[in-house]
Amino acid sequence: MANGSDSVTPEATDAELVGRVRSGDEAAFEELFNRHRRRVAFIINRFFKRREQVEDVIQETFVKAFFALESFDGTHDKSFPAWLARIATNAAYDELRRTGRRRESELSEEETAHLEANLRAEGEDGDIESALISRDLAHKLLARLSPEDRLVLTLLNGEEASVAEVAEMTGWSIAKVKVRAHRARASLRATLHRFL
Repeated sequence: MANGSDSVTPEATDAELVGRVRSGDEAAFEELFNRHRRRVAFIINRFFKRREQVEDVIQETFVKAFFALESFDGTHDKSFPAWLARIATNAAYDELRRTGRRRESELSEEETAHLEANLRAEGEDGDIESALISRDLAHKLLARLSPEDRLVLTLLNGEEASVAEVAEMTGWSIAKVKVRAHRARASLRATLHRFL
């Protein structure tokens, strides 16, 4: 059994790996990256459609995590994924604010008709093509909202996070999350009515 800093065992906990990174073991950070990249990508994919943008925000998340490792307390096994999810959420929020609202993503007549049909036939099962069109429309509609509104709706509806979880990920109070969610839904309804 090797005792150098280059050996990372699959059994090592996240907290142990963080300790190794703090001691200068780069392979330990690579293991953390490999373990958690998919989850971070899943979170970031909820906010952005373009692959390059998703990759940039994933990289930004892990860079921020690396430089913030000293602030990680590692009190229990599940705390590293939650800590990293918060960093990923904040990185996505920063990117949303940086890019602002996207007005160039106008809905075509076909997309508007599809949106109307889906809203009228809510309970019916759709096919894969219809689901993909709906997802694209959701991205376009969300892109018209403010970064805060987009963030809260994506976390609550896309990630199916609870209000308390959103508060933890964003650093907002529970009351602020509830108010933001209410305003975001009203803003989304207003956006929908402009197209219908």
